[in-house]
Amino acid sequence: MAELNTGGKKATPRVDMTPMVDLMFLLVTFFILTTVISTPQAMDIAKPDKNEKLPENRLELKASKTMTILLGKSDKVAWYMGVAGESAPTIESGSQIEDAIVKNRKAADASGVAGDFVVLVKPTSGSTFQNFVDMMDELEILKVKVRQIDDDNILDNEKQFMKEKGIL
Repeated sequence: MAELNTGGKKATPRVDMTPMVDLMFLLVTFFILTTVISTPQAMDIAKPDKNEKLPENRLELKASKTMTILLGKSDKVAWYMGVAGESAPTIESGSQIEDAIVKNRKAADASGVAGDFVVLVKPTSGSTFQNFVDMMDELEILKVKVRQIDDDNILDNEKQFMKEKGIL
């Protein structure tokens, strides 16, 4: 048997890496096959016909159970409960509106008036599409069942208030 001349150095045995490579590919294959890729969620938004003569296109809202949210610029929102002009809107940032919705829903539910709590969202010319999407997501998270979108009927006193506060 011939000896290997290593020049006085100790010879190290060769390690075969094939089992480790096989294991790596098995693991990668396992994780690829078991991973669930989430698809974007879409929210259906349907607005009623503008023909106000049809009775099914008219929705009667109870003032004590209706919260109106006006979307303004710089991620600011103005909100009020009840009828426009009867109470001064409150201005908050888009991230703070959650607390106001929860508080107003509790107060409306405790009022004893029959019917669902309604949130009326009015995007203005100063708001962005992202503001609208964020608001609709927030209403979905808070499980507000009845929500209306009205970008056509922003009242003059609402516009005036928002202009005075610099969010329109």
